[in-house]
Amino acid sequence: MNYSWQRQLILETVQKQKEHLTAAQIYQLARKSCPHLSLGTVYRNLNLLVDTGQLRRVGVPGEADRFDWELPSHQHLYCRRCKKVINLALPSRPVEEMIRQCPDIRAEGYNFIIVGLCPDCKRAEQAAQAEPAESTPAP
Repeated sequence: MNYSWQRQLILETVQKQKEHLTAAQIYQLARKSCPHLSLGTVYRNLNLLVDTGQLRRVGVPGEADRFDWELPSHQHLYCRRCKKVINLALPSRPVEEMIRQCPDIRAEGYNFIIVGLCPDCKRAEQAAQAEPAESTPAP
């Protein structure tokens, strides 16, 4: 693969943000350094970076794909409230054992995404539930 400064800019943008960004978000950030960058160039280079193992694609049900800078095996949580994707370190052994119990397939990889609340949103929801309900004045 030949060197491309646009590809390098896109890769560095994802790595620097330390967030699971969509292609549109990456495009907006990268355009600050390169105003003539096109969205098509961003998509093509993101696909190439995923294909060459320099980034990971995180599929979010009903949302745009996100891109992950962290390559070692891990899974993700999609927060239904704030829409963030965060990394989760789940033990791989139980998952691999479940996959081995499917003898009719040849699994070449796996990626789990858990839908729920991130730690910040969970705390906020718990705090809101803990607040006493305002009593209504008696007539």
